Amino acid sequence: MTDLSLPFTPIVRGLPAVVPFVPPEALERRNGRPLRVRVGANESAFGISPLAREAMARAVDQVSWYNDPEAYELRSALARLHGVAIEEICAAAGIDELLGLVVRLVVEPGDPVVSSHGSYPTFNFHVSGFGGRLCAVPYQGDHTDLEALSAEVKRTGARLVYLANPDNPMGTWHPATQVRAFVEQLPADCLVILDEAYVEFAPQEIHFPCDTSDPRLILMRTFSKAHGMAGARIGYAVAHQQVVAALDKIRNHFAVNRVAQAGALASLGDQAFLRQVVQQVEAGRQEYQALAAELGLRAIPSGTNFVALEIGPGARRLLELLLENDVFVRMPGVAPLDRCIRVTVGTPQERAAFAQVLRQVLPQVRP
Repeated sequence: MTDLSLPFTPIVRGLPAVVPFVPPEALERRNGRPLRVRVGANESAFGISPLAREAMARAVDQVSWYNDPEAYELRSALARLHGVAIEEICAAAGIDELLGLVVRLVVEPGDPVVSSHGSYPTFNFHVSGFGGRLCAVPYQGDHTDLEALSAEVKRTGARLVYLANPDNPMGTWHPATQVRAFVEQLPADCLVILDEAYVEFAPQEIHFPCDTSDPRLILMRTFSKAHGMAGARIGYAVAHQQVVAALDKIRNHFAVNRVAQAGALASLGDQAFLRQVVQQVEAGRQEYQALAAELGLRAIPSGTNFVALEIGPGARRLLELLLENDVFVRMPGVAPLDRCIRVTVGTPQERAAFAQVLRQVLPQVRP
């Protein structure tokens, strides 16, 4: 290809040609056949609320209209749910968009930003895309290391730190009391992104009160996981009013489409469906733990809708063998986390098919 002199910024010219994830659709195109089991993207295997389905079907009749750019009804419902003011809720096209907005809000080229080495790579993607300098600390015992994160913030003078709780890709968590202590010891000018995408599946001890009086804390949640609306792209942040007002200056006001807003609002009103999904995920996690014990593997305790299985040096080869059998799972991208594969809790039928193939191919990667 001819090297054209296009007016790209120095930041963009310096970035590698990379996509954060290889989607399962790309794997299907590469292999020339559909996947048999899709348990790698942490999507919900249990669908959406029937109330959400009805609301979204009705909203399709008005899809020729623009969305409500203020997402007023949805934000009002979320404000009531969390006991905050509507001015303290920001709706966006999933946590992925929110991460980019917050990075854009505070990070200038060359600024240090702190995260865990191997944690959710889309955050790193945004930091690099806006010219930030990622300062990552290693995990400690398969958990994010809160003390190391705090020390790195103070060492670098970073004004932004990212913490997923429960964590992706390991599924581990810290109690809310420890997270609160972590936030309180940070400098006054450092914002904390607390990504709670999987909080509905986590133990009660993890639930962090929405304290919008602390302007440093930005709590993020999503409708992609427990609510089953990953393809609709909708999430939200709970934060101090001044933070939300700043996000309003730069967010895409038409990012959350009309159908997604209708579905999310209806899904909030169907707590019975949500409880059912959580129960099914818990049953699936226990099933994966039993499978691991049967095969002599270690299942890392998880507060999410996936389980990390410790394989050892053959983890990457196992991933390839599973894909050759049309089973899609993922693995953490960096050592020492990449000794594991990460398996989403699928339906009972998907879990059975995964277990069958795993039993067949595992002996090829173990002594």
